[in-house]
Amino acid sequence: MPGQAVPAARRAARRARHVALHAADGPARLRVVLTLAAVLGLSGADTGTISSTTGNLERAFNVGNTQIGVLLSVVGLVGAVFTIPAGILADRTRRTRLLGGSIVVWAAATVVSGAATSYLWLLLARVGLGAATAVTGPTLASLTGDYFPPADRGRMYGLILGGDLVGSGFGYLVSGDLSSLTTWRVAFWWLAIPSLALAWVVWRLPEPARGGSSRIAAGQEEIKDERDVEPGGRDGAAANAGGQARAEKPGAAERAVRQAEVEPRRELVLREDPTSRPWWWAVRYVLRVRTNVVIIMTSALGYFFFAGLRSFAIIFATGHYGLSKPVATSLIVVIGAGAVAGVFAGGRVADGLLRRGHIRARVLVPAVCLLALPLVLAPAIATTAVAVALPLLILGAFLLAAPNPPLDAARLDIMHPRLWGRAEAVRTVLRSIGESAAPLLFGYVSQYVFGGPGSAAAGGDGGGGNGQAGNAAGLEYAFLVFLIPLVIAGLLSLAALRTYPRDVATASASVRAIDDPAEQGEESRGRHAA
Repeated sequence: MPGQAVPAARRAARRARHVALHAADGPARLRVVLTLAAVLGLSGADTGTISSTTGNLERAFNVGNTQIGVLLSVVGLVGAVFTIPAGILADRTRRTRLLGGSIVVWAAATVVSGAATSYLWLLLARVGLGAATAVTGPTLASLTGDYFPPADRGRMYGLILGGDLVGSGFGYLVSGDLSSLTTWRVAFWWLAIPSLALAWVVWRLPEPARGGSSRIAAGQEEIKDERDVEPGGRDGAAANAGGQARAEKPGAAERAVRQAEVEPRRELVLREDPTSRPWWWAVRYVLRVRTNVVIIMTSALGYFFFAGLRSFAIIFATGHYGLSKPVATSLIVVIGAGAVAGVFAGGRVADGLLRRGHIRARVLVPAVCLLALPLVLAPAIATTAVAVALPLLILGAFLLAAPNPPLDAARLDIMHPRLWGRAEAVRTVLRSIGESAAPLLFGYVSQYVFGGPGSAAAGGDGGGGNGQAGNAAGLEYAFLVFLIPLVIAGLLSLAALRTYPRDVATASASVRAIDDPAEQGEESRGRHAA
């Protein structure tokens, strides 16, 4: 038997590699997807670690749900403060180096968190971690836009966003087991090792040329660095005065709006490279793009619920369904698999519909998922029967995660490439405020509005005692109340069905106007004459 195990493992590894290469369309794309997904996985692992060690932290520092919510909220709030500067840097500096350096800071903050001897110490360490995570959103959005062509962005975003969910699973499983077998401190410290290894990998990742002249084609073996791309050479079209290169055919969304002869919003068409424009101008501009405002609000409400749900998932599952902590952790990982399937399917379905000529697919798919979500989650939260709740929760996780890849791809469709970093920074600030407020609000509402106890420690670590049952009851009502923002998110996303085509046309017109002002002028005069 031992002799047969090694060949079987090798065959399984070869099959897994084949599936991964097929999903990512080649080795170069797979390298980028895995690297960027792992970066998001750090954030997921951190949240999973806090959630899986909630009982340990509450007993160690004599705090309750509200204080645990603060530990999770402070990361997003501090990140929101530093995100605008990070977005400016993402549009002006080498992004892979910026991202790699932030991961080193993240690892250091994690080590300091594990060494905390008081709640205040732990809170301050989380402040440092929040500053480091501010870099992630703007750099990942900008890199994704420049690594992958528009037609594939929804699908690639789905693969990358899966990293956050996989990281959460590792946080729940590994950190939860370590906190049970050793101490909660080790549950934090182990994260520093993969973080430092990832920082080295990101640092060595080639920097793509801005504007698309080095985007990775399907099946490509190597990633071109921006320094290897000649402006106006074989790898790209002629560069304009600002250095923007137009190196590829229009994406599916851009082709669709051109074929439908959708008119851009002329007052928002850019005539010069926006790279050097001040940050306040960039903020004002991206908030004038109507679809972008809708996407920001929709995304913020979706992440708000997701952040609150996963922050208290272990406490809720042990008290509400009467499960032990190890069983609850395993079921949460199973439910997380539904979310992973959702991010993979959401981008793929939207991209497929877009290629078939459905212009609004990247906003329609999220709208349908968000409006269906409360109908699935409400009975799952209300019932105490695991057999009934589990399939509903898996489906709910699928529907909650599926909107993110098409929405993220849509954000790139409606914005000039030289504004991707700052546009994502604006979205991240506003989204982070909602997302970081979720653990605090969920904890406060469950503890003080619906009468959960001050500390989960009152009922043990998962044995389903009176303290845990009361805590779960408060969380049940809090989860049900906070389904309302999901309904609002779904209704908001319907508004983007009207604005999205014009905003895609505006971004396309901006790129053409900057690349070839004469061509754009002829086009404008032709339309005016017609």
